[in-house]
Order: sequence, then structure tokens, then C-alpha cells
Amino acid sequence: MGDLRWVQMTDGEIDGFLGDGGTGVISFSTEGDEPPFSIPVSYGYDEGTSHFYYELSMLPDSKKVEAIERPVSFVVHGDTETGWKSVVATGELERVTDFPYESTAVQGMWAVDIPRVDIFDRPPEDVTFRTFRLVPASVTGRKEIGP
Repeated sequence: MGDLRWVQMTDGEIDGFLGDGGTGVISFSTEGDEPPFSIPVSYGYDEGTSHFYYELSMLPDSKKVEAIERPVSFVVHGDTETGWKSVVATGELERVTDFPYESTAVQGMWAVDIPRVDIFDRPPEDVTFRTFRLVPASVTGRKEIGP
């Protein structure tokens, strides 16, 4: 075990690394022996509840439309001044648009900062977005340690 180069992060370290939002990769499970369907996304993170929020584009021809109901894993990775860190969250997405305005899901969405990224071949106002929340079944974090 002398080659161990990482350790588990504490809940506080995970919260600090995730901040209130950023970018990561969400992967949707698939059926059979198909590889997961993975895409880069922006996220918002509510430290008080440990919930993740996403505004996902829902283009009619997108694989997300059929995959959105499947279990997901979400990964955030980054290089920091003290080495690399990564967080993996798993669970199922909930449509925040299905919740009433007074719900904690909708209120939590307003407490986060989901970065806006324009990566489409059309103006953002022509793209339909839906808001989703991940209440993780599990969250783990790892960080690099020195030699």
C-alpha cells in the first residue's frame, strides 16, 4: 500500500470542492451491454442539502429525452493547488419543473449557481431547457496526496 496516492475526502472537503456550481460529466445508464451515455453539463450544488441541479437541453432528437428516466452517475474532477480532486454522485434525476413553486426542490434551485454555457448550433433562446435535481443515493470524494 506504499503506492497509495489518494484518500477519501470528508463531507466538508466535498462541499468546498463542489462550491455552488461548476461543470462535470453526467452519465446515464443504458440497457444491455451498451456503454453509458455521458455528456458534459453545468451544475449547481446546494451544500445544505447536498443536492445537485442541472438545466438540461431537451432537443427532440437528443438521446437525453429517452435516457432521462434512467439512473445516473455524475463526476466532477479538477486540479487544485494541492493536487487533483474528484467527486462521484449517483442516483436518479427528478424533474424540478414538476414540483410546486413553494417546494424545497424549487427553492433550492434558486440557491445555486448553474453556469451558462452556449454550446449549441442555434441561439439559446431557441433551445428548450428543463431543470432537474439529483438527490444522491451516494456521494464519494477522493483527493490526491503527496508522495
